[in-house]
Amino acid sequence: MRPPKGRGRGGSTGGGGSSPKVDVHDPNGVRLQKLLAAAGVGSRRACEIIIGQGRVEVDGQVVTELGVRIDPATQTVHVDGERIQLDADRRYFALNKPLGVVSTMHDDLGRPSLGDLLEQRTDRLFHVGRLDADTDGLLLLTNDGELANRLQHPSYGVAKTYVATVPGPVNRDVGRILREGVQLEDGPVAVDSFRLVDSAPGRAIVEVVVHEGRKHIVRRLLEEVGHPVETLTRVQVGPVVLGDLKPGKLRPLNSREVAALYKAAGL
Repeated sequence: MRPPKGRGRGGSTGGGGSSPKVDVHDPNGVRLQKLLAAAGVGSRRACEIIIGQGRVEVDGQVVTELGVRIDPATQTVHVDGERIQLDADRRYFALNKPLGVVSTMHDDLGRPSLGDLLEQRTDRLFHVGRLDADTDGLLLLTNDGELANRLQHPSYGVAKTYVATVPGPVNRDVGRILREGVQLEDGPVAVDSFRLVDSAPGRAIVEVVVHEGRKHIVRRLLEEVGHPVETLTRVQVGPVVLGDLKPGKLRPLNSREVAALYKAAGL
């Protein structure tokens, strides 16, 4: 369907005309459908259809015309409410951090660090949060400072999932206690969820989901309820799952994962 006559290239915000029109068209920019296709939203033709259906917003304005050009470095695009990263210079990776590696790009004490794992890369990446040297698993790496800061900020409550090996058996009321919250030396904390994954004589595997970022939070929580951690692995951060990624290896996040991270961070 063609937009009503008189609508500018940037479209409108809707709402019965109560919001002012904003021209998002940049004559020196790149065609919107080309950028969406390059970002993995779909084929060029599919992206044209999506635009025509009014499912694309640029800087908060619904865009329905195919001639719109934008600047991917300065303008924000959402498709069906999810932010699409159009800046080709932005990098997003999942890393399976091995045991014994410290979460710094360089360690003055000479311990193995993230920089050792990334020495073949020429782009400058930084890690989103940290994992202790004796904790392995998922660590996100990016050069997108705004997203990284949001993901680490406690107010956005991005969930992190850990799998721990602890002495067993685990009493049934442990999950309830952790969900209701326990008092630590630096204040109360509660888990988002807790479940028993597996058990054997004298040992159990449990899954803990928290959105807290305090140091050693999972270890301190489990020790407080009588199950000190023997091994600890982070298997998920927000929508990103570790999966079968091998220790020490990187994989680029796909466009859906990046969009989901932006949504989790309120961007």
